[in-house]
Amino acid sequence: MDSLRSTLALIAGWLAWLPDPVVAIAIVALAVIIAYSLHRTVRRLLRKVLAPRFPYAVTVIQQMRGVTRLGIVLLALSVAVPAAPFDSQTAEWIGRLMLIALIAMIGWAAMTALKIAADLYLLQFRIDTEDNLLARKHYTQVRVLLRTLDVLIIILTISAALMTFEPVRQYGVSLFASAGVAGLVAGLAARPVLSNLFAGVQLAMTQPIRIDDAVIVEGEWGTVEEITSTYVVVKIWDWRRLIVPLTYFIEKPFQNWTREASALIGAAMLYVDYRAPVGVIRNKLQDIAKASPAWDGQVVGLQVTDCREETMELRCLVSAPSAGKAFELRCEVREKLVDFLQREHPEALPRKRADLTLNGDALPTANRPQAAGRSKLSQAAP
Repeated sequence: MDSLRSTLALIAGWLAWLPDPVVAIAIVALAVIIAYSLHRTVRRLLRKVLAPRFPYAVTVIQQMRGVTRLGIVLLALSVAVPAAPFDSQTAEWIGRLMLIALIAMIGWAAMTALKIAADLYLLQFRIDTEDNLLARKHYTQVRVLLRTLDVLIIILTISAALMTFEPVRQYGVSLFASAGVAGLVAGLAARPVLSNLFAGVQLAMTQPIRIDDAVIVEGEWGTVEEITSTYVVVKIWDWRRLIVPLTYFIEKPFQNWTREASALIGAAMLYVDYRAPVGVIRNKLQDIAKASPAWDGQVVGLQVTDCREETMELRCLVSAPSAGKAFELRCEVREKLVDFLQREHPEALPRKRADLTLNGDALPTANRPQAAGRSKLSQAAP
């Protein structure tokens, strides 16, 4: 730094014949160019040296390049500004701006460091597998806590930057000292933000929802795509996005299909005639489940759950390793059972029954197709 200061002082002497503002701007610009070039050279050198043995270090250098570039520029300006012929008032304002930039750089560095640490921690978990319950748990906790800490760091950074101005600092001191109506108004105004912030912390700790959970919210089925510091993005089955505040999942009931495990039991309902061979249909259901790649081999069964005037209600139960697979398996069971009944047992399909009468007397079976005269249809039980 002493050599840089000497170089800038020498350049200032060479440019003494120019107006002071021009010389000052030239010195500052030269310092910024030198700092930028030095940063770029050092970053390339580190990437070349560390890439073969430490690939993660290259990722860290890449993510921190903005912070380190700002830091080396501020370091160069701290040397260039005293060497430049600025007047005292301009130098004071530049020094204050540099202080604010330094505070912003510290906050930026803290946020980036937290993000790098979170990414390195999550490398040991795979969320793109069938059994990803543990991975989704850690992903949710880390992501929600990371966003909460980011909000806190931003608030602290802005507060520290504002406190560098004397009027704002005095106002803040007087506001905290009074702690009266202004504090009450500020608290009420910040209530939605604070409630969502605390809800995010509570969600991260208790985890009623996780990333990639299958949920039913406001009557819509979807998966949790993203959890931010204020809201949750639910990806609906038809690719729409439902935006829900964090407090919703604390204050209102909702369905979580993958709370403890991703495996689910799906139900497919069939309505058949009373002549349907239930045992044959049950055996066919087992064959369909065993042949399907979506079945997890745990649950398969068929029950007569209701008898109505004209049909029987059959409930087909099949299990699958995930909500998506369960939905696909239910559709497959319906389609193949209906096709099976159409081909091999058409008498099992629902139908209407009626007795044809003439003047109140039942017609013989042989004469019913040729019956003439006044007739009426009356419904009869099966």
